[in-house]
Parts: sequence; structure tokens; C-alpha cells
Amino acid sequence: MSIKIENLTHVYMEGTPFEKKALDNVSIEIQDGEFVALIGHTGSGKSTLIQHINGLLKPHSGKILIDGLDITAKSVKLSSIRKKVGLVFQYPEYQLFEETIEKDIAFGPKNLGLNDEETNKRIKRAMKIVGLDYNDYKDKSPFELSGGQKRRVAIAGVVAMEPQVLILDEPTAGLDPKGRDDILCNIANLHREYNMTIILVSHSMEDVAKLADRILVMHKGSCILDGKPSSIFKEIDTLENVGLAVPQVTYLSRELRKKGFDISDEIFTIDQAKEELLKILKSKIKG
Repeated sequence: MSIKIENLTHVYMEGTPFEKKALDNVSIEIQDGEFVALIGHTGSGKSTLIQHINGLLKPHSGKILIDGLDITAKSVKLSSIRKKVGLVFQYPEYQLFEETIEKDIAFGPKNLGLNDEETNKRIKRAMKIVGLDYNDYKDKSPFELSGGQKRRVAIAGVVAMEPQVLILDEPTAGLDPKGRDDILCNIANLHREYNMTIILVSHSMEDVAKLADRILVMHKGSCILDGKPSSIFKEIDTLENVGLAVPQVTYLSRELRKKGFDISDEIFTIDQAKEELLKILKSKIKG
């Protein structure tokens, strides 16, 4: 399910003293099954962009094609687009409202008009994918859970609608390290098992380095960089100039190279650093 964004521009409060151009002639193409990270400083246009992909905002100019269909056209029913493109906002647990976890996750599928059998099947599948045992959790109140578990229930509610594209806006925000790792593992499972197109908005370069196949960097309403993590994280000066950074382990590997260590300049995760350092250690032992 491809997404094609062509010359997209959006202006907030146009014609007022508070006018702000949030998106400025953005053109991006995302292919079916890609895992894309969207990064940028606060106010760079990330949230505005993802709300256009879901049809929550209308552009001032430009268009968005989902599988070749222009969703900015007046004749398009946005309800059908939102069945295909799921959006999980920041702190989605604040949107939980039902008395049991099962009922909360069932809300979306039932609104799609699915029968009880199919709805139940989807609830079980979604709970499994986010790491919640159906029998143990289905009758519990979502408000009894920890922050990380609530977040998983909220994500399961969107996953149960089985969208072809899943957009997650800062899904690990405010979670402790374990909760963050659990959510990231669940997202990786979603991508692997459903071959779902995923767009992850994040401020965490470590999270992005672990998960994304491709990174889009937003700045002042424009996409200024687009590429694989291996190329984007080499642009340290550019990223720092727009208020971003690279993973901490990348800074470490750079310092080690300055001190004469023969270490790769493509180190972005702890696992990569571990593998590279063990390689260096082994060669020194042999030498």
C-alpha cells in the first residue's frame, strides 16, 4: 500500500497575525511494507504531516495518494481511508474508556461492522501481538494496568482494525525503560508478522536506529534528509544544526576512531558496537 505525497503545503491560521506555514511543498513516497521513521525538532511539521496521511487535516495545496487514490479529493470518503491507515497519537492510553480491555479493543472492529466471531478473532490476535494474554487480561479494567500495559491496550485497539498502514506518534513517550523496550518489541513484531507499513514519529535516535529501514528528517516544514539510517546518521553536523543528534553509541564510536581505533563509522546500535568491539579485541589478541 504505497503513499505518495506531492507538493504538500499546510498553513495554520492563514490570514491572521498568527499565520504559520507548517508544511512547505513536501514531496515524499513510501512503499508498501516499509518501516519509516519521521524525526525532527518540535515544530518541524511531523505531526501535521502524519495527520494529513490519515485525512484528519486538509492541505492548502498539493495532494496525497494512497494506493493511487487521491485522498484530498472532495469525492473521497475519508472513513474508508481511515480503515486502511491507523493513527496512534501520543499518550493513546488517555483515550481508553470501556470497562474491560476486551470491550475497549472491540470498539474499532465493531464500528467497521464486523460480526462477533470476526471481532473476537481480531481482539485475540491484537492482544497476542502486543504481548497481552487474552484469558488473563480480557476482563480486567484498562485503568488497573501500568502505563506501559495501557499503552499496549491502546495500540491493540488500532491494530485490531487491521490497517495496512500504522502511524505511531512518539509511542514510547513517558514510559520507563522496560515499558519502552516492550512497546518497541511489539512494534517490531507488527512489522514482521503483518508486513504492515509503519511510520514511526520519534525523538529517540536509539529507537529509530533499532527499528527503521529509512529515516525522513523534517525541519521548518520541509523534508531535508531522506535515506537509510547508515547514511542519515553520518550527517552529524546537519542533524545537530537542526536541534537533533545521533545515537549516543555513534558519538562513542567517533571518539574511538579519533583515538586510533579501527572502528566502523556505521555504528548506530549497542549490538553493532558490541560486535565491532569484539572484532577489534579478537584481532588484538591474535596479534
